[in-house]
Amino acid sequence: MDHTAIVDLARRCLLPEDAAEADAIVTAVTRHGHAAVHYEDGELIGVALGSASHKDSTTAHLDLLLVDPAHRRQGIARGLLEELEEKLRRLGFTSIKAAGNPPDYAWPGVDVRYTAAVCALTSAGYTHNRTAWNMTAPLPPRQPAKERPLPPDVEVRRAGKDDLELLLPVVNAQWGPAWTAEVDRAVTGAGGVHIALRDNAPVAFAAWGGCRPSWFGPMGTLPAAAGLGLGGLLLRSCLDDQAALGLTRAQIGWVGPVPFYANAVDAFIERVFFLFDKPL
Repeated sequence: MDHTAIVDLARRCLLPEDAAEADAIVTAVTRHGHAAVHYEDGELIGVALGSASHKDSTTAHLDLLLVDPAHRRQGIARGLLEELEEKLRRLGFTSIKAAGNPPDYAWPGVDVRYTAAVCALTSAGYTHNRTAWNMTAPLPPRQPAKERPLPPDVEVRRAGKDDLELLLPVVNAQWGPAWTAEVDRAVTGAGGVHIALRDNAPVAFAAWGGCRPSWFGPMGTLPAAAGLGLGGLLLRSCLDDQAALGLTRAQIGWVGPVPFYANAVDAFIERVFFLFDKPL
């Protein structure tokens, strides 16, 4: 696959907030991917990218579908989907999801503002089965009037590469391999991770930039450390990092506890995603 050509096409197709991170998006969804491409006069006009599910060996994922805006309504998207689905079917997959495939994903699903994609998928026989949402956090984050004091045996700081030997096994045991990969990428790549340690053992963490620079997450606290106020402190530390990049908004992806983020940093639900599936 021609990474540069796909990035250029993505910048022409995506919403402004996604186009600004086109390189990171394409990198995230081409690590283990399959592709169908459409060229006209030597120029990449359309692409459909897919991958094997990290959870179910019988399921594939549609990770990205792009058609140049000047060439839409010509059946290109349908042709790309059919070609990609046939490739995946021959490989033994029995179903496909248009949904995020952590840790190699750019969105939870299809942003509802990508109306052309929603229409193309519906026309091609995909069924909308779930809805997910992101929250947007203004940057820099609001600081609490008074920070809760930490217990004397708890240390909070930025994680470095030397911390991964202790941190990654904890994340993997409690939250699984997808979060482990995202935390690893955040520390070793262009993002960051903040951790809380008790007796030099990790008990909580928060990460940003493991998939995209403007995206916060994942974040977790071990049950034994719940109620200490570590989540809000670690969250704000990560958002401070993102603000230092010049970002004015951070995306909290695939949100579960809406009230926590709303209360901690004035985050609000903004991006909404449809998740689709289809038998192959």
